[in-house]
Amino acid sequence: MTPESQEFLATFVSESYYYWASVFMLLIHVGFLAYEGGASRAKNVLATMIKNLLTLSIIGLTFFFFGWWVYNAFPLFPLNGGIVGPWTDPSSEGVVGEVLGLVQASYPWSPALGPNIADNLTGVFFFAFALFAMTTASILSGAVIERIKVGAYAVLAVVLGSFTWVVAAAWGWNPYGWFLTNFGYHDFGCSAVLHGVAGFFALGVLINLGPRIGKFDTNGKPRTILPHNLPLTMVGLMLIFVGFYAFLAACVIFVPGQTTEITIYGTPMTLASVGVNTTLALCSGIVGAYISSKADPFYTISGGLAGIISVGAGLDLYSPAIVILIAFIGAYTMPFVGAAVEKAGIDDAVGAFAVHGYCGVIGAMAVGVMASGYPQGDGIPLTGFIGQLIGTLICTVILGFIPGYGVSFVLKQLGMLRVSPEEEIGGLDLSEYGLKGYPEYPLVAEANGSSSVPLPTETDQQATV
Repeated sequence: MTPESQEFLATFVSESYYYWASVFMLLIHVGFLAYEGGASRAKNVLATMIKNLLTLSIIGLTFFFFGWWVYNAFPLFPLNGGIVGPWTDPSSEGVVGEVLGLVQASYPWSPALGPNIADNLTGVFFFAFALFAMTTASILSGAVIERIKVGAYAVLAVVLGSFTWVVAAAWGWNPYGWFLTNFGYHDFGCSAVLHGVAGFFALGVLINLGPRIGKFDTNGKPRTILPHNLPLTMVGLMLIFVGFYAFLAACVIFVPGQTTEITIYGTPMTLASVGVNTTLALCSGIVGAYISSKADPFYTISGGLAGIISVGAGLDLYSPAIVILIAFIGAYTMPFVGAAVEKAGIDDAVGAFAVHGYCGVIGAMAVGVMASGYPQGDGIPLTGFIGQLIGTLICTVILGFIPGYGVSFVLKQLGMLRVSPEEEIGGLDLSEYGLKGYPEYPLVAEANGSSSVPLPTETDQQATV
């Protein structure tokens, strides 16, 4: 095999690796579609599912227009320099010049018709990042079901999915990001960079959005609003788990010329570690939530996600025993956080803050405790509690809660945030789409309860006549 053929094969293998990892990440959105659709009441199932389709579509487009540029332009800003762009001098020395080279090669599309055959890899990296962005916005989607206006949700989803989390990724999930270069921040599976940002952003939105009608009684005590299809919700979460294996695999850097797989921080990582530790976190998380929630089905299966997020930041650093411990603690405490949010008068329909916001903080901060002193390269500070704390606070408060609260507050003042009480009571399926998600005939049980028969409607009887 010629050197040219070997180089092509290596590039093709890397290209295929990220392509298929990103394709399997789409299962996360299949899962969100089922998860949130099942969690809503029957009168809102179509509106909830279509909102998820819009999440994928809108974020995919806005990430193309500016989200990808944000990730490549902001790693150095504001501590180590200004915004990096194609106008910077390519001959500049040091890390700025290196970043510039990355930025100049960061647009995978060709201005001419046909593919950009000069760059096989940047396009699949863009594909993977776009899926990351869609997932971030989908975390918000579940928290606000059954009462938010579609337009308001679209604005909030774009701010979160194509800007604030992307800035967090540029700062904390980037080999040149100042979280890493100045403080040694480490977040392999994006516990705070993605989940923390999204969970706290959702919390800010929920404060302004308010609870669903009937969620709290006159004394402020929360009532349970049951999902219309809990089995569908559980199946949706299982699909999200499958997609998460692909998401974490896409966090492993595998490109031609490397002799080992590495993380975004340049530290060693293998797919074997992803498989072992993710599986243990999933299993330990489910057990932890099952025990603490007293076998509540919704919290039990959510515990799997809580467990993975709780170890995500250090998934590449921990031994299996540490993974089991941290995942159990995060998932065990998660239902108590969800209950505390409700007691505070906040209606988080799917526990997004408890699972993503709270467990995202657990995940990022656990690295500062359990993996303190881990070396990440020449000139890079060792991992530590303070470095993790700084990155986590910026992700959750400055890039998460404040933008979520601020943008939703403006939308609320403009009367654009929430649907009317009449629309909410009648159901968003009818008010937005003029039809029901389940238009079947009503069923009438026979006297013995052994079977049921359809009851014809008045329209059917007239048609028969």
